[in-house]
Amino acid sequence: MDDKGLTPEERAALVEQIERLREEHRDLDAAIEALRDAGQADQLQVQRLKKRKLLLRDKLARLEDLLTPDIIA
Repeated sequence: MDDKGLTPEERAALVEQIERLREEHRDLDAAIEALRDAGQADQLQVQRLKKRKLLLRDKLARLEDLLTPDIIA
C-alpha cells in the first residue's frame, strides 16, 4: 500500500476512471463547440452541457487528489 492507503489495484482503477472522465470531458467540449458551430446553440442545452462539464472537472480534481501524495509544506 502507498501513502494514501491504496492498493495497486485500487490505484489502477482510479487511473482508469480518471481517463474515462477526461474523455467524457473532451466529448462535452466537442459537443458544445459543435452546437455553437451549427448555429443552433440552444442556450439551455449548452448550459446543461457546461454544468455537466464543471461537475466532471470537480470529480476529476477529487480523484486526482487521491492519487497525489500529501506534501507537508
